[in-house]
Amino acid sequence: MANRRPPSRLGIHSLSVKLSVLISAVCVIAGIFAAALMLKSEERQLVHEEYEQLKHVSRQVVKRFNQYLDHKSNLAEQANTTVAKELLYQTNNISNVLPVDISFKQGVFQSTASNGLSAAQLKGVELTTEQQHLFSQSESLWNVLAPVLLQDFFNFYVSMSTDFVRVSPPNALINNDDKQLEFNSHFLPMLREELNPTREGLWSDVHFDKVWNKWVISILVPLYYKDEYVGFTGSDIELKHMLSQLFLSDDHQNFAIVNTQGKVIAAPSMSKSSVQNHDTNMPLALFPELDKVFQPVVEAKLFEYQGEFQREGQAHIINIVKLKQLGWYLGVYKKRDSSLTTIEALKIKFFGLFILYAAFVALLLHQVLYQLVLSRINALVGAVSGFGKGLWETPNLPTSNDEIGLLNDAVNKMSSEIKVLVSGLNQRIAEKEKAEKQANRLSKAVSFSGTAVAITNGKFEIDYVNPKMVEMTGFTPEHFIGQSLLNIISSDMAILVDDIDIDLRSRNYWRGDTILAGSGVAPIWVSLSISPIREVDGTISSYVASAQDISFVKESQRKMEELAYFDALTGLANRAYFRMQLRKSMALAGRGHYAFALFYFDLDEFKRINDTLGHDAGDRLLVEVAERLKNRLRAEDTIARLGGDEFAVLLSGIDNRDNAMDVAHTIQRTINKPIKLGNNEVIVSASIGITMAPFDSQEEEQLLKHADLAMYEAKAKGRNTFHFYSKELDAAANERLYIENELRIAIKERQFRLHYQPQVNSKTLEVIGYEALIRWYHPEQGFIPPDKFIHIAEATGLIVELGAWVLEEACGFSTQLQAMGKAGNMSINLSARQFKDERLISTLSEVFKRTNMPPHLLHLELTESMLMGNVEAAIAQLHEIKKLGVALSIDDFGTGYSSLSYLKRFPVDMLKVDRSFVKDIPEDQNDMEITAAIIAMAQKLQLQVVAEGVETKEQVEFLQKNNCFIVQGYFYSPPIAGSEVAAFCERLKLKQLS
Repeated sequence: MANRRPPSRLGIHSLSVKLSVLISAVCVIAGIFAAALMLKSEERQLVHEEYEQLKHVSRQVVKRFNQYLDHKSNLAEQANTTVAKELLYQTNNISNVLPVDISFKQGVFQSTASNGLSAAQLKGVELTTEQQHLFSQSESLWNVLAPVLLQDFFNFYVSMSTDFVRVSPPNALINNDDKQLEFNSHFLPMLREELNPTREGLWSDVHFDKVWNKWVISILVPLYYKDEYVGFTGSDIELKHMLSQLFLSDDHQNFAIVNTQGKVIAAPSMSKSSVQNHDTNMPLALFPELDKVFQPVVEAKLFEYQGEFQREGQAHIINIVKLKQLGWYLGVYKKRDSSLTTIEALKIKFFGLFILYAAFVALLLHQVLYQLVLSRINALVGAVSGFGKGLWETPNLPTSNDEIGLLNDAVNKMSSEIKVLVSGLNQRIAEKEKAEKQANRLSKAVSFSGTAVAITNGKFEIDYVNPKMVEMTGFTPEHFIGQSLLNIISSDMAILVDDIDIDLRSRNYWRGDTILAGSGVAPIWVSLSISPIREVDGTISSYVASAQDISFVKESQRKMEELAYFDALTGLANRAYFRMQLRKSMALAGRGHYAFALFYFDLDEFKRINDTLGHDAGDRLLVEVAERLKNRLRAEDTIARLGGDEFAVLLSGIDNRDNAMDVAHTIQRTINKPIKLGNNEVIVSASIGITMAPFDSQEEEQLLKHADLAMYEAKAKGRNTFHFYSKELDAAANERLYIENELRIAIKERQFRLHYQPQVNSKTLEVIGYEALIRWYHPEQGFIPPDKFIHIAEATGLIVELGAWVLEEACGFSTQLQAMGKAGNMSINLSARQFKDERLISTLSEVFKRTNMPPHLLHLELTESMLMGNVEAAIAQLHEIKKLGVALSIDDFGTGYSSLSYLKRFPVDMLKVDRSFVKDIPEDQNDMEITAAIIAMAQKLQLQVVAEGVETKEQVEFLQKNNCFIVQGYFYSPPIAGSEVAAFCERLKLKQLS
């Protein structure tokens, strides 16, 4: 009996062991549960990272593939532009046309290029000259384009609505027996403007090329001529070559591609070719599990999708991205278990650690509980264990004042509170999970959207931007948070901010095209929509803005506008763009809050530079002038080259003449600086016409007319100056038009008369000849002075016909004078148009024959400026005139810009001292010295000298002292009618005798 333990000790020990084992088991279970949670969390993290990797891979592949597609599209559109320019807009250019052999069979004309690069056909029964030219012109063009384009494309062809086709390589036509090849005609409706208003290139469906037995895809670009659809150009790419651009660096990753109908384009992972039989379109189908993933994405037209699927008992993860240009869907997938191999090893380690942990806890609890009374603890453990299993209706534990009793009391209170809390918590968790699931779905839709999105609070301050907004602008999300929504708009479009604010207040939404503020240099054109988000009570709690990138569309528009609206040589705006900007400015001015100035000018003596230095030098001069104007004028001003050397400038915000004058002076100083053209340095000037809007006119055509009138007035004032439009210019222009119309009538009705001013030898008082001067006696207006109509006749070319009449009339009168025994020398002014007229020599010869006038009695007077344009040509013309025996004189000598080195080469007989040097003799000492120098130089060159405008005795005496005896002027006689010549000669003879 002495060796037996007390029963209580055995009970306590046994209970302690059982309780230790039980608690150890609970700890092991809790540890396993905790480890499972940790492993599950780690597993989710690894799967998430794998999804991100697939997303990254998918986007990289799509980005690389899109760059490939953009390159092909741009190349096809450039080729289309070249074909349109050469075949449609230069159809009348028949230079460098290649001869082609065209055969006809079964209603088809066909031609194969001699070098084998291309072939063409045309259905019809008769071949016109224009169609023959099309065969030849297209073959020449394909000889240039084909070697380049066939490096990037499988086929390149053009198909016109006239049934004309040219293709390279030629096999598609040569190997087709019926010669009725239809190049993707089933795509033509897609190319029409109603379905393709942007006229951009379109990608076709994948189709089978029966000539080459290959699957291909085409880029079809419409052709328009004068805004009318005339056909398209096609560029084929072998599908196998295109799909080679899609490759994955990871062997564990596979991909599949389907089109918008869910048909397979490619599925390399299935160890089959997706396009293998030309008798069917798409023979290969995806395995059902993958097809179930793709079909909802295709039907919903999602841009991007992530998900899972099971195949052969293994889980797979997949990321699907839409290829926007082709409408295809690319899915990159891999086995889910390949990313979880590290988790398995981790599980083994965790379980070993937790077994050691449980054994240690059991040993410790056994030692502690061995000394305790476990009945109450057992009850407490039972209650807690039941409560932990969700048995909320457990009985209350007995309470006492000791520690276990207090613990029981606390457990009782805690269990009551926990039951209430757990019940409420379960309800909240359910509600929260539902809300989180819905919010997560909406958040992903916004995050994965291909449209940039920004969300604000009720004060218009940005709270959120999606990744597309960050990607599009280049800013970080922090850059946007807290800013006003309208700050996302570029400062270049600040004019829209007020309109947006007004629309949001009045209509509560706004839509339009604008530029986003971005960190890059290139503008980000977007189609922007801003709408409010309203609560149940109708109040606006926030705004959402969505922006779709249309930079490509705007860039295409810009390129087309650049071709349509800008000068190819100088880069300035052309006439069409200038007229458009002028209309906009006129519209703004019509509202009464806007004024501008219109400058119209050309370069003085530009033709002389072209003639002397060549057209290449002239082009370089125009480019340099354009660059100077762009550098000196403001960016908001419109500078245009209207053609040749004509320029126009629209100056915005100019409301007074002083500002316009400052700009005119700036332009003149800018242009007047020397310009280096090769080895030559030239200085040019500009004659500028200025009109102010809306003060001078509120009509576009009138404003242009006013600027043109002002420019011609500037030229009339001596060039290298500017002139403002005034109403007097309109009157002068109307008078000019009236005179021009009446001048044509006057030539037909012979309203002209010749007056003759005698040329007198002041020493002998003999008449040695006459200068024939034309007079116009209008039936209504009476006498019209020559200075009113001569320059108009010169500008319109009527001077040639009028000059021929003067020659005929004056030579006939000279013949009459000779018959009367009087001097028959006749001086006639020759205009610049007459001098350059190719019929001048024949006209003179015919006049001499009809009037029987000796040629040596005719003196043709020419001005210095007439001879200095093309000096060599002028000298040649003078020698041709001299061969007839006609005498030549230079009129108004000293007022032009002739070179003395040229003067000695001119075969002239006489110099006429201009009246401007004679009229102030003897008051002006300078005029006296100039006149004496001209006379001395003429005598040294053995030329006769005639002084014009002699009106006083002092002038006659000065001229006689300087050995100039032949004078012409009012001192002896004004111009007189032919009937008065005889009487004048008699009076002069009597004066000579007296």
